[in-house]
Amino acid sequence: MVAPIYRIQFPPANSERLTQDAVEFGLVTDDTVQMLRFHDYSEIYKRPGLYEELFYGRLRCNSPGKVMELLERALQTDREPLTELRILDLGAGNGMMGEVLNRHGVARLVGVDIIPEARDAAFRDRPTVYDAYYVADLASVGGHLHDELKQWDFDCLTCVAALGFGDIPPRAFFNAIRFIKPNGWLAFNIKHSFLDVDDQTGFSRLVRALVFSKYFDVYHLELYRHRLSMEGRQLFYYALVGRLTAPLPDDFLESHGIAD
Repeated sequence: MVAPIYRIQFPPANSERLTQDAVEFGLVTDDTVQMLRFHDYSEIYKRPGLYEELFYGRLRCNSPGKVMELLERALQTDREPLTELRILDLGAGNGMMGEVLNRHGVARLVGVDIIPEARDAAFRDRPTVYDAYYVADLASVGGHLHDELKQWDFDCLTCVAALGFGDIPPRAFFNAIRFIKPNGWLAFNIKHSFLDVDDQTGFSRLVRALVFSKYFDVYHLELYRHRLSMEGRQLFYYALVGRLTAPLPDDFLESHGIAD
């Protein structure tokens, strides 16, 4: 399927004052301009190629490649083959990270996203990437879905460009981690401020608690340019890859005062 050519307009530079998830862009169609937020994923995914054009074409996002690079290096350190990984791709979206993982020949790849339009876009644009794709809210996973995800026997969790803006709450990320086997891998990226002790949001506290806990060994933590802002500023994220040393306890969030 050939994606349409989109005309995208960025608003004046006063958008600098907006938080990253509140920034808008204009989608020009004929003589009309429809304003969409960067995080209006359900609307963006309905339009083939728009997500790629906006974030990868115009704003030069390179996070899937960076997280993949660090995961490969970590596996090489422990002399483990990438091709045997069974991966849960959280916040899978339309499959940008999944496409990179699939290209490297991982054994199994399962996507999860809370937005039905994400799964629809992934099946439309990348129909051979995922072995399965679930539309689910992992903040409250149970019953049949819990059992089905457990049966995949995951030993790696990836999550790229989906953490920290309310898209995936702490409880959902915590539950996703608990689907990964002991000694399994976590590979994800986060906004650079989430490791700052001044950031007391639940997700920031969760990441810091995980990094400094006895349950997780950090292999690589690298500050890199995630993408450009609309004004051309560099937006920096951390890419983080590490290994679980033991299952996270049931009360991990509560014991660190982390709200869902």
